Amino acid sequence: MNSKQTFYLSVISELIVKKDVTILVCCGGDTDKKIFELAGFNNVTISNLDDKMVGDEFLPYKYKYEDITSLSFDNNSFDYVITRNGIHHTSLPHKSIIEMYRVAKKGIICLESRDSFIMRVLTKLGLTLEYEHATVYYNDCKYGDVNNTEIPNYVFRWTEREIEKTIKSYAPYAKHHFKYKYGTAFPSIPKQEKNNRFKLLFMNLMQPLYWVFTKIFTRQQNLFAFYIEMPNLSNMIFPWLVFDKNHDIVFNKHWGDQTYKENKT
Repeated sequence: MNSKQTFYLSVISELIVKKDVTILVCCGGDTDKKIFELAGFNNVTISNLDDKMVGDEFLPYKYKYEDITSLSFDNNSFDYVITRNGIHHTSLPHKSIIEMYRVAKKGIICLESRDSFIMRVLTKLGLTLEYEHATVYYNDCKYGDVNNTEIPNYVFRWTEREIEKTIKSYAPYAKHHFKYKYGTAFPSIPKQEKNNRFKLLFMNLMQPLYWVFTKIFTRQQNLFAFYIEMPNLSNMIFPWLVFDKNHDIVFNKHWGDQTYKENKT
């Protein structure tokens, strides 16, 4: 396995202990099947937007044609919803996370690139991509990028703060637990390019410094995973909210009376 696959395997193995949980993989493919088999999970549905699929490519796992930005499943349909390098292939990255959250019962796991200082430098130097035209080129110039079309997608990179703001905006009724994992894979795009001699020479010279820098400054690594745990509303709901007799979440007037002065207007 390469460094990206090793990181993927370590993340899901650490964050999901039970092997019989139900898992939905969005924007999935052969790598996902390989990793989940190695990890020993048995109840996995792999989904994507590839209309060339016939349905048995990922056996013994299930396959479903699904758009991550508009999943067809009901709320809380799977224990975990996971995607690897898929959200930045959509035109609605934030909605993708929200859809994963909506469908999950226990939590969601996303592996994406982090919007770090060093990634911005590498992008400016042309050592990593801002738009993924290579993916389209190596898929017969017909598909593989934004919403699985031939239009190269922008590589949307995340920060921890942006992830937390997205979830807190969608589900502002309880405290959430977030976990972050970091890893390193040295950029490989220049190896695919023509007339790349100077880029490869520069990369070879910089690689030792890159490894040292990312070991010291962990968040500057280019492999990034985030886990969002679904809140237990029985004990994690905010104190300014309460369940009414219909089990709907409503504002807690008693908390408001204790917190704020009486409105005299």
